[in-house]
Amino acid sequence: MTTRRFLLACALACTAATPALAQGEAFPSKPINFVVPFPPGGPTDAMARTLAAALTEEIGQSVIVENKAGAGGNIGADGVARAKPDGYTIMFGTSGPLAINKSLYSKITYDPATSFAPIIRVGYLPNILVVNPSVKASNLKELIALDKAQPKSLNYASSGNGASSHLAGVLFNRMAGTSLQHVPYKGTGPALNDLIAGQVQMSFTDILTAMPYIKAGRLKAIGVATEKRSQAMPDIPSIAEQGLPGYDVSVFFGVVAPAGTPPERIARLNSAFVQALQKDKVRSSFAAQGLEAASDQTPEGLARFIKEEMAKWKTVVDASGAKLD
Repeated sequence: MTTRRFLLACALACTAATPALAQGEAFPSKPINFVVPFPPGGPTDAMARTLAAALTEEIGQSVIVENKAGAGGNIGADGVARAKPDGYTIMFGTSGPLAINKSLYSKITYDPATSFAPIIRVGYLPNILVVNPSVKASNLKELIALDKAQPKSLNYASSGNGASSHLAGVLFNRMAGTSLQHVPYKGTGPALNDLIAGQVQMSFTDILTAMPYIKAGRLKAIGVATEKRSQAMPDIPSIAEQGLPGYDVSVFFGVVAPAGTPPERIARLNSAFVQALQKDKVRSSFAAQGLEAASDQTPEGLARFIKEEMAKWKTVVDASGAKLD
């Protein structure tokens, strides 16, 4: 072989090998965009930033939190669903954009079950049924009896139509046979202010928000709205154990990527998140916020859970009559 032919053969071989090298490149090799579909400063944003810092340590690349708020999380979720499926854009989603909104919003451009590649279910934040101290009921049995003795006399505050604190009451009425009346507010703060003032009788709010008011005696806890008791307040029995088995209302948190993201990159991200969640500073931070760890942290587990939650909340949303544009 002449020198010229030898050099040409080498050049062709190198050219042919280039795509294979590109396909096998280390991941991640650049910063990851971690989308939070809610405004900065809230509990979801705080959890995402805690996770991002721990994940940065695990993968050796910056994990940058980007807040894309609007339409109950739909704007950020839609952006992630349309992003390049290369593992460099992921989302820290909640029950809204990953389950409830599909049934709640009339105009939604993505499907939680098909538009994303699930990575990991991080955990859940339980709701808790709290009442004004003037309500003459200290447990679930007494509260149900009070409602049935005086139908439609008790009302509950929510942070708005279609919020988990609204749908929790719809589900409760269906399962307990009660007639609690819904009073929507523009946010959790105004709802709890009126509850403490006695303008409304109860609320199915999140345990993190309710905890200081319960400890101060300004609100009375009836039951945790998940099947198991909360680690944050273990002395408060669950609604399920008090006579409504299967009643389970919480806000779940999961990480997803755009559909079509390579499985090996999903596996790499899942492994990194599992390690990040085991760090002491992450566990202590999440525990302080009332977050319960998910029992199944596999991508397959999150995929199943999203489908189950979508089906569950579709029934409840349809019963509530709530619909948002």
